[in-house]
Amino acid sequence: MRLLLTIIYLISCSVVLANATESIQTFVIPHSHMDVGWVYTVQESMHAYAANVYTSVTEELSKEKNRRFEMYLKLFKDCLILKKKKKKVRQLVREGRLEFVLGGQVMPDEAVTDLDDLLVQMTEGHGFLFETFGVRPRFSWGVDPFGASAAAPVLFALAGFDGHLISRIDYDLKDSMQKTKKLQFVWRGSASLQERQQIFTHTMDQFSYCTPSYLPFSNRSGFYWNGVALFPDPPKDGVYPNMSLPITKETVHAYASTMVENIKQRADWFRTKHVLWPWGCDKQFYNSSVQFANMDPLMDYINKNSKDLGVTVRYATLAEYFRAVHDADLVWEVRGSEDFLPYSTESHQAWTGFYASRNILKGVARRASAQLHAAETLFTLYRINYPDGPVTKDWALAKLKALRWAVSEVQHHDGITGTESPKVADMYLQHLTQAMMGGEELLAAIFLLPHNIDILNAPRNHKKAGARHDLEQYVIVYNPLAWNISTVINVTVTFPFARVFDESRRPVPAQIQRSALSNVTYDLFILADLEGLQQTKYLISFSEKPCPLKSKCGSTFEAKEVHFETRSIRDWKKVGSRLLPVLSECYKLMFDQDTNLLHSITHLQDKRRVRVTQDFWEYRANGDVKAGPISDNYIFSANGSAVRAYEAVRMEIVPGDIITEIRQYFYRNESDEDYAFSIITRVPECFGSKVRCHGLEQTYSLGPLPVNAEVVLRTSSSLKSDRTLYTDNNGYQMMKRTHREFANNTLARNYFPMVRTAYIEDELSRLVLVADRAHGVSSQASGQLEVMLHRRLWNNLPWNLGYNLTLNDSSVVRPTLHVMLASKSVAAKIYQREAIELQHRPVVMPVDLPHLRWQENEHKRSPHARAVVLPPNLHLLSLSIPGWNYSVRSGENVQPEPDYDRVLLRIMHLFEEGEDPELSKPLTINLKDVLRGIGDLSAMEERSLTGTWDIGSLQRWRWKTADNKAEKKRSSRRFGDDPFSVTISAKEIRTFFVSFNSRNL
Repeated sequence: MRLLLTIIYLISCSVVLANATESIQTFVIPHSHMDVGWVYTVQESMHAYAANVYTSVTEELSKEKNRRFEMYLKLFKDCLILKKKKKKVRQLVREGRLEFVLGGQVMPDEAVTDLDDLLVQMTEGHGFLFETFGVRPRFSWGVDPFGASAAAPVLFALAGFDGHLISRIDYDLKDSMQKTKKLQFVWRGSASLQERQQIFTHTMDQFSYCTPSYLPFSNRSGFYWNGVALFPDPPKDGVYPNMSLPITKETVHAYASTMVENIKQRADWFRTKHVLWPWGCDKQFYNSSVQFANMDPLMDYINKNSKDLGVTVRYATLAEYFRAVHDADLVWEVRGSEDFLPYSTESHQAWTGFYASRNILKGVARRASAQLHAAETLFTLYRINYPDGPVTKDWALAKLKALRWAVSEVQHHDGITGTESPKVADMYLQHLTQAMMGGEELLAAIFLLPHNIDILNAPRNHKKAGARHDLEQYVIVYNPLAWNISTVINVTVTFPFARVFDESRRPVPAQIQRSALSNVTYDLFILADLEGLQQTKYLISFSEKPCPLKSKCGSTFEAKEVHFETRSIRDWKKVGSRLLPVLSECYKLMFDQDTNLLHSITHLQDKRRVRVTQDFWEYRANGDVKAGPISDNYIFSANGSAVRAYEAVRMEIVPGDIITEIRQYFYRNESDEDYAFSIITRVPECFGSKVRCHGLEQTYSLGPLPVNAEVVLRTSSSLKSDRTLYTDNNGYQMMKRTHREFANNTLARNYFPMVRTAYIEDELSRLVLVADRAHGVSSQASGQLEVMLHRRLWNNLPWNLGYNLTLNDSSVVRPTLHVMLASKSVAAKIYQREAIELQHRPVVMPVDLPHLRWQENEHKRSPHARAVVLPPNLHLLSLSIPGWNYSVRSGENVQPEPDYDRVLLRIMHLFEEGEDPELSKPLTINLKDVLRGIGDLSAMEERSLTGTWDIGSLQRWRWKTADNKAEKKRSSRRFGDDPFSVTISAKEIRTFFVSFNSRNL
């Protein structure tokens, strides 16, 4: 054995000597990638290995000054309990030996995560790190997300980062970039912000984030001397499976030659003589003493022989590596706003299936996010105006923090993606549900408790004798957006007849009808005018019988459905001969009575008629690995073209004064009694109201699906779009997706993530879809939008079976899309606002308090309260009380007290530069005036995106670029001498800490 190792070493050394010119500086970066939840739950991972990683790494770093480690926040907070441990970690961080990268609560996915949620998880993580250790992350490392978004580097630049690492990009693109030494570049992720928010980006080479596990002299686990993690319990003797051969005098030569050879190979792919050598992988370093005890002598050996080997090695952090590359002072190529999506690992493995996996989880996560936004804004308003109110601040902040964590946790790249095992998906859903229950408690407390403490002690009025209070219900509606909106809200009720009144007991226009989802409930649609960040109340009076006198029945329209004959696809011969119109102020929709499908849409303002049909199609997936490529949680591998997923369609139309509802039911087989899919289209009448009529709301029902079926909604139109598609990056910006041809798997590799929006267009019109959760979307033919809504898969791949990752999802899903058709100029003005209004719909809280009179329950609007209304091109992205203490003095071991007076405010410009002649222009606003409805603004300070930097003190590294455009330093750009006026340019996100004067109410 010793002779064999010596021969291998001598051969390798001769190769190295022949190629050695100057010494390669190798930055060995110890790290461990630990999923918050993938195959195992958080609790299982903590028990099996994660707690040991944090404990043993901290101990080992303390023993040797030259050791380093890259830490991801993730599960770290749960381990950081003892004050003694905090003090030790703080010391390691201060000395630069332990570095936090990324700094968010989790390592998020970048394909199907929404901007709001990325900000929540980053902000919470950065706040924790700053108040606990006094550090701000400066580098990001997307170790394992399945593709890279162009919006992510923009956010990291706004947060103050100096460098960014990505890992998973298309296999063929990575190969090309390696050969041409273009794995490093300056990324200008935003087409509007350009060099103002650029960031230097390093792409991991073909070995990705793991140390090569192959050793030519051993079949053990490579450079992982602590072996492989063991579930469910760690071994008591510390001996893990497959532990590698220890470093000895006999093995060090072979290990060194293997490592040097790999370093040399990597060096050929980069422009500088600095090589980033990641040492670690998934679930590593749970026994750090074994790891460092072997790597230390190996690195010493290489450095002692560096002259012959041509390589030096050192433990390093990302900060040290990036500093060396920066100091090389090279000129770097610029990458524009294109992203690295979709991601493929080989020709038949397009990772585009996860865009639609676990539709229910994606939907619940988005609803939790919307609830969080509403609760944050409402609590902030409450704290400013009623600081001594009965809703206690500590209790409220605890509810918010729990919801922030649940929303953050599920953004993990094996969470929101749907690529986790069923028990982990259940964990995410449980955490979200529990946190949302707390969020509802907080909302209810703010809505229902009197704002004045004295009211709590006021005597109650007694019920009037004989009153039927069980036939009355109050509804509180809150608009969480800083725009005035007119909309239709829906309340599910159990009575067939109702009247609706506002706070002054004036009748409110409403409509009631049998629910499409239940025979025992009814949909009550209420026409609502809602001011920005304001709430209103409605009284609903129910009746078991129709009202005999119309004059006394209020303004509620009782809508009845009209049934149409079921149509089989076998009878589709005379298509288009009997068209039925449905009109709104914006559209004329034509439905074909011969097919029961949508036939065309005419936009009445543009007077352009576009043929549009919608129905369900199905991809049949292969489940046998011996028969060809398979689909699973991650991968979409179409086994041929899609086929029509139904044989018959039934239709009902419910004409109404407020909403006209078209119900289409699709039957998989003609003889089926139960439908397999449905489309419920709600067309707002809009005539005589202020309700915007551009969006047609569609809710779908799909499932349970048969095994190995992937169902899409196919919207086909007469638009000449040439298979060119536009989809959003994380709800931040739109990306042009030109159809590409590949030798294999062309269909799946032309699927893209749709987080909020997708559209196609021709020279005249744009067809837009806006979603309430993430989906996969494609344009497989000109004029076509294909949205993958639901997947159910099983295959016999041993890896998937072993980890239960086959996605046998038998659920029924009910996602919602808004459909818009308009001229390109009109659509450009409204589609982003439509997406935000769908995402942040009014909070509707029914209140069952029949024993309370209206006046008793009402908290009257403060005379100071006014609507908060931003211009239509600006969006109030955040209004929250983080509750951190930013007065941390490094080294102090104190528990920071929450700061309830500091408000985090973010305002975003919705439009791209040049997207609209007027709305894309920079806009100057006076925050004191805009926020007057909240309170009297007394101070403001501009901050970095996550709030941890004063923008004036933030000095990011400058990187030389081929076009010689230097990164511009941000300033507050205030208007004249007014300290509260700021200018916001296209796609900017401006972040502030603001304070308000207290009110004496």
